[in-house]
Amino acid sequence: MGKGLPLSNKDIQKGIATMHRPNPHHQLPPPPALARQWFPWLVPLIFVANVAAFVYEMYVNDCPSRQPEDCVLYPTLGRFSFEPLQENPLLGPTAITLVKLGGLDHKLVVDDGDWWRLLSCIWLHAGVAHLATNMLSLMFVGTGLEREFGFLNIGALYVVSGFGGSLLSTLNVDHADKISVGASGALFGLLGAMLSELITNWTIYANKCTALFMLIIVVAINLAIGIIIPHVDNSAHIGGFIAGFLLGFVLFIRPQYGYVSRRYIPAGYDVKHKKSKYKCYQYFFWVLALLLLVAGFASGLAKLFNGQTVDKVPF
Repeated sequence: MGKGLPLSNKDIQKGIATMHRPNPHHQLPPPPALARQWFPWLVPLIFVANVAAFVYEMYVNDCPSRQPEDCVLYPTLGRFSFEPLQENPLLGPTAITLVKLGGLDHKLVVDDGDWWRLLSCIWLHAGVAHLATNMLSLMFVGTGLEREFGFLNIGALYVVSGFGGSLLSTLNVDHADKISVGASGALFGLLGAMLSELITNWTIYANKCTALFMLIIVVAINLAIGIIIPHVDNSAHIGGFIAGFLLGFVLFIRPQYGYVSRRYIPAGYDVKHKKSKYKCYQYFFWVLALLLLVAGFASGLAKLFNGQTVDKVPF
């Protein structure tokens, strides 16, 4: 039996290093990066814009110039004093002031072509109570959504939902002779988007049934409040909710669990069973929701500018 040549320490170390060298074809890719958390700045900015708009409403209203003795909190607030409670129980301006600044009025939108009122009305509020309720809801719901999905998605959702609420409110024959203002339609759009986000990303949630049940309860309570309290435009709530619900399928879609982006896969790693980014049902909801949203807005605007109305709106 032949005798082998003795190995030097250098050869032994080289062999050990070769044995333990990782094979790139057997390496596991690094886990995908955690979902980006955005800093919420747009929602607070919307909050400030709504408050500033209300202050301007009261400046333009100037209750003391007409009946100073009846103005609420005059002379403490001076020009910014509120209208008498018989005129406005919500502590705010007159209806004339709201119309002047862009309140939603069916006749002005249809007959005078003031289409811009469909957007301007969502920045106005009828009184302090109205403003406080909406802004608390905005901060409670909106900041969390902006942190998860970013300011672009939340900004688009807020404006489109508000527009959808204004559109249905204008089409509603019961509100043809009333003035409508407020961000409620946009806020209901946020709730609608939360519901569709839960549905389209169903497989990545743990306590999905509990979350769905709680969200439905919150929406039902808000709709019920709109029914119980007088002078509340529930058609704007419903229009905003529907628009936000459909838009949520488009804007809030998340990759399915286990998906790894190609940029996180090392060069040379062979992926045999790579998951697609989204599930088939997510693509289906995305396309269907976008088609329904575009068709709904097109149909609503066509009805509006042809002088048609909706005889019956649920709730």
